[in-house]
Amino acid sequence: MKHSTNQQTRRGRGPARRIGRSLAFVLPVVLVLSGTLAVTRVNWSGSTSDPVLTAADTSTSAGTPRAAKRAPQDVLRDKLLTELQEENPGVALTHLQQAVNGRPSLAKHCVSIARALGEAAVRVYGPTRAQSYARPVCDTAFATGVAAAHS
Repeated sequence: MKHSTNQQTRRGRGPARRIGRSLAFVLPVVLVLSGTLAVTRVNWSGSTSDPVLTAADTSTSAGTPRAAKRAPQDVLRDKLLTELQEENPGVALTHLQQAVNGRPSLAKHCVSIARALGEAAVRVYGPTRAQSYARPVCDTAFATGVAAAHS
């Protein structure tokens, strides 16, 4: 008798176990898909004129393409070039060093920014005066920019 009880118990678990395994596979898939669909329906643009913005949408409600977001190194370079003209190259170089220290991801762009500052300094101050502001920010990239603009 004991043998038949075990078989009924095993059979009783069989369908429940199969349903549980199916749910264990299907439920995460359904949750991921529904979460993905929910994220694509969120208005990420911040404008209230278009209530639903899908992830594939590449234009505003007016039909014009959105302005490309500028890279941090481009924003920094433009800011420092303005400082160079309004203040002097020393201030711009100090702020470049502070920006690189504060945000290490900018370090790979430091040389190109310093070189651009050196070239701009020659245009604004002349080669001799521009060279007087040289300091070891990003190695000698500022001085290299001064030399390149002068030659």
